[in-house]
Amino acid sequence: MQHYVYILVSEAEPDRHYTGCTTDVEARLEKHNLGAVSHTAKYRPWRIETVIRFSAKTKAQDFERYLKSGSGREFARRHF
Repeated sequence: MQHYVYILVSEAEPDRHYTGCTTDVEARLEKHNLGAVSHTAKYRPWRIETVIRFSAKTKAQDFERYLKSGSGREFARRHF
């Protein structure tokens, strides 16, 4: 099974980003846009900015955790 780390951008507030991890990016984006995710409901609609695929769940989770850190946010801002 493939695991994905994704970065979303709010279409309502383009400076607002959200980073998450999933096995089904399209289904997860739909949940974000339906308001089913409390952290993102206020800034709908969302679009996918970046998706990175991992074969190992632990590597995907580690990378997601890194992207949510201070240095990871800066890395994402510069590269994605």
